[in-house]
Amino acid sequence: MRIEAYNQVAQLYQTSNTKNTTAASKANSMGRDQVQISSTGKDYQVAKTAVSESADIREDLVADIKARIKAGTYDVSSDDFAAKLLSQVGSIF
Repeated sequence: MRIEAYNQVAQLYQTSNTKNTTAASKANSMGRDQVQISSTGKDYQVAKTAVSESADIREDLVADIKARIKAGTYDVSSDDFAAKLLSQVGSIF
């Protein structure tokens, strides 16, 4: 092997290493990464926050039913109950 050929190959490797390090240093000096959230993403976040802050139980409806149960005036039709039950069981299968 000739020494000149070795020197040429060594120069190629040194040049490519220099290019890689300069590209890496340019990438680091360009600045920080930035994230932009779309308006749909922002709307989703607002909706998610509103749902998490809302009550799980609607007290206005529950209070009325509780009062009717205490008074003995709350009546559930057996036909309505059976229909609801069958619709729920039917959706499972």
